[in-house]
Amino acid sequence: MIAIDRRRLLAHAPLLAASPALLPGLADAAPRGRSLPGWFDDLERRTFDYFWALASRKNGLVPDRWPSPSFASIAAVGFALTLYPVGVERGWITRAAARDLTLTTLRFFDSAPQGDAPTGMSGHKGFFYHFLDMETGTRFRETELSSVDTTLLFLGILFAGSWYDRADAGEAEIRRLAARITNRADWPWFVNAGGTVSMGWHPERGFIEASWKGYNEGMMVYVLGLGTGGKALADGAWDAWTRTYPEFWRGQGATRRLAFAPLFGHQYSQMWIDFRGIRDATMRQAGFDYFENSRRETYANRAYCIANPMGWEGYGRDLWGLTACDGPADTTRTFRGRQATFFSYAARGPVGEPDGRDDGTIAPTAALGSLAFAPEIAVPAAAAMRRVPGLYGRYGFRDSFNPSFRYPDVASASGTVSAKDGWVARDWLGIDQGAIGGAIANHRNDFIWQVMRRSPVIRRGLTRAGFTGGWLNVR
Repeated sequence: MIAIDRRRLLAHAPLLAASPALLPGLADAAPRGRSLPGWFDDLERRTFDYFWALASRKNGLVPDRWPSPSFASIAAVGFALTLYPVGVERGWITRAAARDLTLTTLRFFDSAPQGDAPTGMSGHKGFFYHFLDMETGTRFRETELSSVDTTLLFLGILFAGSWYDRADAGEAEIRRLAARITNRADWPWFVNAGGTVSMGWHPERGFIEASWKGYNEGMMVYVLGLGTGGKALADGAWDAWTRTYPEFWRGQGATRRLAFAPLFGHQYSQMWIDFRGIRDATMRQAGFDYFENSRRETYANRAYCIANPMGWEGYGRDLWGLTACDGPADTTRTFRGRQATFFSYAARGPVGEPDGRDDGTIAPTAALGSLAFAPEIAVPAAAAMRRVPGLYGRYGFRDSFNPSFRYPDVASASGTVSAKDGWVARDWLGIDQGAIGGAIANHRNDFIWQVMRRSPVIRRGLTRAGFTGGWLNVR
């Protein structure tokens, strides 16, 4: 694998996670506050259209990716249910159209078959399989029953249950179905002997050994599990989660943060849950909140790309952003006289942080999904990526690109390779489009956060986890 230039990384170490105030001259003169360049309207609409155009009108399922033939992703459905009302607010679709597709979706999940049989089921114990067949809505091959992807689905369902608040029969049914579907999940069933929630379960072999611990997107799993109106996680579940934090701390002073290298781990929970101004015991002791933590980690991700310790092509102050995404291929090639290992789909992030991996692949959703945390650096990144040949198209930004992968002799199943420009992904991915659309909506006017503050599940989950302050003190 390509060697890391540790001198270059150490030279930039003070930048890792510093704020604009600490980095004069590094942050662009991008719009601050809630303003966005006019071309963001086009980006936002194209991103929304991924869900509106591709969702099945038969069952509401959304493909994991497009245009490659694909199964449905229940996480992408959760993003879709959240972004339909964004389309209403932006005037792209009618409220009635959004209501009807939401009803189709919730009716499917309400009646989808549940059980421990390995085939013919959509879920078990109130949870759902990560991937479902787009037509039948049942388990795709041997995919896992997923605690976190079910959580993403439930967040979208809870959002729908809060946003559709009118008295008409359709919206009243959405509220009833939202409560019924999310309350069926048997959260204690998913807890292992150590008190943490397992990542998944297979009917063929039982629970996945890995559980939600450390610091990552698993925080939303615990908030929902504690807040459900059904079979909830026991008292102490949040403490079991945060006890695993110590090895995830990085930085000192204003750069101190809970690190998780792929940025999606910071974005997903905070698309729905407004962590600004509220703190649990860990953050009360740290002196800042989880939103600030994610802002610092966004800067750390960018600073790592500026330092570029592995010497990749294209990395810099505006071309940055490492997260889980497609990659060019699983192969090792000669790069600048050294052997470099590249990957297909993988989690990526700064080397030296938890789950860090860097093969020169940049994902637009990494920067744009962090728009609400750090617009002053996310907007210039989006502008720079719009100039990457072939990256921007029908549904906004394709999944990823790698300017260093200039090996046209290597067959890439996931994109196109140019000896001049490198590799560009073929597909758009639902979960990445969802993070972009949600971040734009929250940056514009707190849209998703405002709705979710009304959810009794979210409020109860945060309160049971020990969060206080901010909007939680307002009834």
